Amino acid sequence: MSKELSSEQREELLRTLKARFEKNLNRHKGLEWAELQARLEANIAKLWSLNEMERTGGEPDVVGYDNKTGEYIFYDCSAESPKGRRSVCYDREALESRKQHKPDNNVIDMAADMGIELLKEEQYRELQQLGNFDMKTSSWVQTPARIRRLGGALFCDRRYDTVFVYHNGAESYYAARGFRGSLRV
Repeated sequence: MSKELSSEQREELLRTLKARFEKNLNRHKGLEWAELQARLEANIAKLWSLNEMERTGGEPDVVGYDNKTGEYIFYDCSAESPKGRRSVCYDREALESRKQHKPDNNVIDMAADMGIELLKEEQYRELQQLGNFDMKTSSWVQTPARIRRLGGALFCDRRYDTVFVYHNGAESYYAARGFRGSLRV
């Protein structure tokens, strides 16, 4: 798969991102679209990753700005876990450990292929400060190595107006569990 967007695809993505930016100003107070657009246009490879986030249902939006690095921070802001990234186990080791009924892919490889990072638990909680996400679905989050070594992986969701962190076997997968990513541009 080509990791380049045509000029038409770039323009369409920028229109989509601008509309989402303007519709959700509460997510990025104090940031200006013109500055962000200039940054995006100067980072074509990052635009491809944002397009992958969009293509798989993530609805990426700016949630912050890093004053130290000058980078804008995008998270998947879809109401539910992105549809194009569900029914996947945690990582390649978990995928290979399944003897039957293997999912098509795993979270860690998918995120790497897309050029994005899997949200950490803290980032997931930050996202939940901006709205109510994963009210019906759940999302895998980065799992500490000590938990993963023991065969587990972590996921989060929001129920009863509370963000919950749970564990499951890393090889498990469910139609209602996907993953959310972040990207710095």
